[in-house]
Amino acid sequence: MRERIGAIIWGTDPRWGHGFDYAMLALIMASVLAMSIETLPDLPAGYSAVLAFTNITIVSIFTIEYAVRFWTSPQPWRYVFSFWGIVDLVAFLPFWLAIGTGTQGVRLLRLLRLLKMLRYLAAIDRVRRAVEIVWKELLVFVAIAALMLAITAIGIYNFENPAQPEIFKSIPHSLWFAVTTLTTVGYGDAYPVTVGGKFFTFLILMIGLGVVALPAGLISAAFMQAKDEEERKRRAAAAPAAGAERAGLPAQPE
Repeated sequence: MRERIGAIIWGTDPRWGHGFDYAMLALIMASVLAMSIETLPDLPAGYSAVLAFTNITIVSIFTIEYAVRFWTSPQPWRYVFSFWGIVDLVAFLPFWLAIGTGTQGVRLLRLLRLLKMLRYLAAIDRVRRAVEIVWKELLVFVAIAALMLAITAIGIYNFENPAQPEIFKSIPHSLWFAVTTLTTVGYGDAYPVTVGGKFFTFLILMIGLGVVALPAGLISAAFMQAKDEEERKRRAAAAPAAGAERAGLPAQPE
């Protein structure tokens, strides 16, 4: 029974594994929806009671799931301290802590249960593989972005501090302008008024377009490579079975 339940809850059961994953995804989305509705003002008492019951039911299921994963795991304590084990824990523990303490700060941690949704997304392995492929290039991008932030903050401070000392008080204060400019967001709370500052900002905006687009291109290429690797593995795994079927033999692994 332990192996049977473990195959279902860990997603390896060919019949019920995917069904369990879909059910947990539905519960996660239902919990987020309930958490959102309960913040509505002037919510009738009847609805509040239903939402409270829904939250307790869903979190209780998450708690039971965690206990069953611990019970069925070949290495229980390794699961507890793994990334997914911590994600499963924060999916329900903050809720019980919030009930015990009544603090809003602990209740805010319930948002972390959204991370649990990543476990049940089939493409998450492709994301992991894509990051593995381009992590060195991403580090280079982070270094370039940090360098550009520093250059932008220093440059705009020198141009704009004499004209706007209350906004560009120092280089650290100018970092906010650097972030909004390099990301091309531009909130409008800090902007240049001098000719030199405007020209400098124009140059930074042009560079920022390339800096922001760089990781998107890298990750897109890595996704395609990861997808091609999956297809090659799938074809390689299907080839022995197809050969055995043509030969009239059962397709069994050695």
